[in-house]
Amino acid sequence: MDRRETGKKARDSGYKAETAAAWFLRLKGYRILERNFKPPRGSGAGEIDIIAAKGGTIAFIEVKRRATQTAAAESVNARVRSRRVRGAEYYLATHPDLAEKELRFDVVLISPDHLPEHIQNAFWAE
Repeated sequence: MDRRETGKKARDSGYKAETAAAWFLRLKGYRILERNFKPPRGSGAGEIDIIAAKGGTIAFIEVKRRATQTAAAESVNARVRSRRVRGAEYYLATHPDLAEKELRFDVVLISPDHLPEHIQNAFWAE
């Protein structure tokens, strides 16, 4: 398999995981505001997989799919967290009406043979 095929397989797998996470969150009462929010290139900000609202809270949600829940959790490293925080800052700058809401960073872990695991307040903006 060449790099292009490997990349397509990874994107397809990620898309399926994000779709499963979005449905899981909807079942928990969340309203999905955005999926795959991409800040401009060169901004240093990372893509936000899911932005969702529930009550007065806006959650910026990172979805990680790995072979195990532990591996998925460990993949949310400092670099990932930092880029997602910058992505959220960019999103809020373009949606000032949401600035008054409670904000948090969540993670949804997905692995085979497990239900998705939703971790609220998984990390904070520093």
